Amino acid sequence: MTIETIFAFDFGVKRIGVAMGNTMIRQAEPVKVISAIDNATRFADIQALLDEWKPARLVVGLPMHPDGAEHEMTARARKFANQLHGRFSLPVELVDERYSSAVISAKRGEVIDDRAAAIILQQYFDTH
Repeated sequence: MTIETIFAFDFGVKRIGVAMGNTMIRQAEPVKVISAIDNATRFADIQALLDEWKPARLVVGLPMHPDGAEHEMTARARKFANQLHGRFSLPVELVDERYSSAVISAKRGEVIDDRAAAIILQQYFDTH
């Protein structure tokens, strides 16, 4: 069995949460929150993480309405996933993130995007 590092992203317009784990331990851990002003900075930060950790695949949370209907952020997350694949030539999988935010109870103003990414990655591990 080959052990792979996997990165997950909780995409947001202002912030992107990042988590990582591997296929042996199958435990997701928050890594960082990228607060990017523009796409160039955002993808440079992602490139630095990928260079450091060398993941074999990427996972992106796919936001949807509770009934499964898509909305504006669904399309944005899909576009982000396509950009990751195009820029970094790594396989990218989408994971339904409808209930990931509900699992996290946070104080007002607390940045939780990296923990949301960890929940998304844990959902990936639990279903694959």
